[in-house]
Amino acid sequence: MTVTLLGADLVAQAPGTGGLQGWIQDNIVPLILLGIAIIMLWIGGKGDNAGVARRSIGLLIGLVALGIALTPGAGARVGAFFAQLITG
Repeated sequence: MTVTLLGADLVAQAPGTGGLQGWIQDNIVPLILLGIAIIMLWIGGKGDNAGVARRSIGLLIGLVALGIALTPGAGARVGAFFAQLITG
């Protein structure tokens, strides 16, 4: 469907999540990581190095999960890798 408004053609498009997913990948994830880095530096400045180490391990596990979630087909490849470890 095409609508002409003041000489400009507007084309109706089906709604999708591609724009939202791209925005999240481009903006939200770096802001969350920046916030986490600032919190880690603040905790480390207090002298709680063991707390920083514990939270860093959790952060790395979370980043791996996020990377798997955002990469198309990565979940199937990870599952095949673990299945190959068991079956040989």
